[in-house]
Amino acid sequence: MSRRGTLVATLALVAMTASWGSTFYLIKDLLDRVPTLDFLAVRFAIASLAMVLVAPRALGRLSRESRRHALVLGLLYGVAQILQTAGLAHTAASVSGFVTGMYVVLTPIFAALLLRTRITAVTWLAVAMATAGLWVLTMRGEFALGYGESLTLVAAALYALHIVGLGAWSRPEQAMGMSIVQLMVITVVCFVATVPDGIVLPSTTQDWTSMLYMALVAGAAALFVQTWAQAHLPPTRCAIIMSMEPVFAAAFAVALGGESLTSRLLVGGALVLAAMLVVELVGQRRPIEGEVTHLTV
Repeated sequence: MSRRGTLVATLALVAMTASWGSTFYLIKDLLDRVPTLDFLAVRFAIASLAMVLVAPRALGRLSRESRRHALVLGLLYGVAQILQTAGLAHTAASVSGFVTGMYVVLTPIFAALLLRTRITAVTWLAVAMATAGLWVLTMRGEFALGYGESLTLVAAALYALHIVGLGAWSRPEQAMGMSIVQLMVITVVCFVATVPDGIVLPSTTQDWTSMLYMALVAGAAALFVQTWAQAHLPPTRCAIIMSMEPVFAAAFAVALGGESLTSRLLVGGALVLAAMLVVELVGQRRPIEGEVTHLTV
């Protein structure tokens, strides 16, 4: 891929990560009134419907192989959402944020094992910097691997597998159809988890506005961008870029949520940003990891 195309894909992935980060203070407020699993089910249902309305023929253009791959990817992501939510009930939010961010470490490991991708020393340096930044940003006390942390770690592994799978299977011309299938599968997984207890819907205009933003922008559009961008970028580079999510979350919390700008946010954010710059600047001169190969399912 050309340098310009790689830059466009990188900027698109950064914008997607920013949209994820912008939802944290909205979700924190909305979940006071709507249970987490109900929120996820409704959010992804709206996202699925919107994508089908925007591109009704995209599903028909999907190859049988791409449809099967999207099904697997949707299952990985949907189950990860459930496990992350279940883990959050048994551990502190800060610990959950850090453990979830471990997909940054697990992605290159899975890429090496499953795709036979060679991970260079510079890439591992960037991974270590991003991990250190996540630790500074999220951790505020002692860490112990208990039940909640274990569930969250499994979720992180599934997110890493999702990133690796997209890197191996995503094609630009199939991105829309694959995104729709993934969203549909995620919706089904979330509804199966929450339907037995009934569905609680948002009750105010403000809550519905937040839900629609998170469904359409940080849900449907973000998953399409990720699927398209990962057709052009190696999985580990994507994971490092996506580790900017808590940095954007902190920035939005300070700018719009009334939180204070602390040295912890500055240092942690600087480390994660430095990791992304290292991986991008070095990547302009030479590949930081091998080309993605085929992953068979």
